[in-house]
Amino acid sequence: MPHVLRSPDGQVDSIHRHAVPGSEFLGDDAPELRQLLGDSAGGSADAAFASLDAGLIRVLEDLVDVLVARNIIRITDLPGEAQHKLFARKNFRDRFQRNSLDLGVADQGMAGLLSFPGTPARHTDFDAL
Repeated sequence: MPHVLRSPDGQVDSIHRHAVPGSEFLGDDAPELRQLLGDSAGGSADAAFASLDAGLIRVLEDLVDVLVARNIIRITDLPGEAQHKLFARKNFRDRFQRNSLDLGVADQGMAGLLSFPGTPARHTDFDAL
């Protein structure tokens, strides 16, 4: 499946899913292809492409969020199927993140226990104890 273009010194310059002018076919298990994709364990190139695609999907999802937040586009500007897919992924990510431990943000119940320089301390129910 992978087709590669080589530099004049014989090094792999780029990888393509389909043949392009001047490319050569390399098998999925070619050592130089695995090395280029960072797969020393010998996984398939399909798995490497899938991993890259998953990362790109996350980038595009975040890009849509930024564009919507800045009122550059409206979510309703997108086709219905795209809206559905974005909402499904967002709901999945929210559920996944909700079940993970978040050490970076104090929850509302603990906020009163924290005081920072220059801010007055809040009184809580613990003050009566």
